Amino acid sequence: MANRRGEKSVFRSLDWWTVLIYIALLSLGWLSVCGASYTYGDTDLLSLSTRSGMQIVWIGTSFLLGLTLLLLDDRFYETFAYILFALLLLLLFATIFNPHSIKGSRSWLVLGPLRLQPAEFAKFATALALAKFMSKYGYDIHNWKDFLTTLALIFTPMLFIVMQRETGSALVYLCFFLMLYREGMTGSVLFTGVAMVIYFVVGILYADVQLLGTPTSLGKFSVLLLIQVFTGALVWVYCHNRTDALRVFGVGLGLTLLCLLFSVFVIPFDLFWVQTVVLALTIGYLLWQCLGTRMRQYLWIAGFTLGSLFFFNMADYALNNILESHQRTRINVLLGLEEDLKGAGYNVNQSKIAIGSGGLEGKGFLNGTQTKLKYVPEQDTDFIFCTVGEEEGFVGAAGVLLLFLALILRLIHLSERQPFRFGRIYGYCVLSVFLFHVFINVGMVLGLTPVIGIPLPFFSYGGSSLWGFTLLLFIFLRIDAGRNMARS
Repeated sequence: MANRRGEKSVFRSLDWWTVLIYIALLSLGWLSVCGASYTYGDTDLLSLSTRSGMQIVWIGTSFLLGLTLLLLDDRFYETFAYILFALLLLLLFATIFNPHSIKGSRSWLVLGPLRLQPAEFAKFATALALAKFMSKYGYDIHNWKDFLTTLALIFTPMLFIVMQRETGSALVYLCFFLMLYREGMTGSVLFTGVAMVIYFVVGILYADVQLLGTPTSLGKFSVLLLIQVFTGALVWVYCHNRTDALRVFGVGLGLTLLCLLFSVFVIPFDLFWVQTVVLALTIGYLLWQCLGTRMRQYLWIAGFTLGSLFFFNMADYALNNILESHQRTRINVLLGLEEDLKGAGYNVNQSKIAIGSGGLEGKGFLNGTQTKLKYVPEQDTDFIFCTVGEEEGFVGAAGVLLLFLALILRLIHLSERQPFRFGRIYGYCVLSVFLFHVFINVGMVLGLTPVIGIPLPFFSYGGSSLWGFTLLLFIFLRIDAGRNMARS
């Protein structure tokens, strides 16, 4: 615990703007929980028998939790980062064998009337462990040993959470790659991730469309053509060899075009195998250039091309043979390939109706008909933003998003002013988590992103998520306050 002088320094150095944004979001979140859980005839919103009353309890305990975190010495978090991470990993592993299943997920620990989700608390522990490891002397993100250890710190909790059948919470941990990019990770990694998403979406959207009357799937043809184009572009950018890039472009695209014309006007056949052979020859050429020039860039680009082929074929196999039927339906609904307004698309459709009915200024507090009549499932947890849109309208929803934007920008400012890498890395971990949650949650309510069931920070009902976000934020505020504190 800090001494008296230290305590004064904490509150004098504390970033009160961030605290005010936190309080504003909590207040608006409580009003939204009231609106989402209110039933006509309720007279006491503060009763512990109601969700709005219980949310007051979670908010009150969050304030106490935040105050406790501020009173601890900021060096505590760096000193015990690995211990906290190990304890949370043990808790995540134990939760896999949890006998209590809630909505098909084993991610909740039931302790009498209290239910806790360890995955929410593992975020801050993972962020601390990453910050400590990456701030050690001699760390180099371009060193394979260091980079693989960093990936292990991210993917280990993800694996345990997936084994709890809580895929949505596991995907949140991918947001830490934004922090890695800030700390020097090459942009090619992010490019690879974006490319994989493009392959997946294009391949599914046009899988059943025939190319110019040939047996070739437009989806497969487009993805393999994109791989050829991306490979040539990478040779141009990273190898600085225009001749090799033009060879990859010219030979690959030329052969593909000739075979396409032959298939259209002479003998129709599937171009998939021709494109696969062309890409295999491209990989061989890149490996040959790597041996001849001793430039590792050719090896990495060959790995990208091979990995792209492997990913596309495995994604197609996983979609049709591994995913459950309801998961495939949810993906098809998101991409507009199916309309399932009574099944997988019901939540999103009702959410859109609720938000649209709010208009410009909304229907007013507790006057939202869609939410009062319980048309929107999970409307006080995962889909709580539709309550904001219905009751407060476009103006209120835009105001909430501006508050989140202010929080993100403030966190960037605080992260950049940290005198040590530990504080900066942890700060970027925190803002990455908040950014991911806001973007995905609001996106899924509007039908723009997949429905993966993650809460909106400080708005969704529940103690685990609220405590988890409070831990993330106030640990960083304490680290920031300690940057120029008097030590004793």
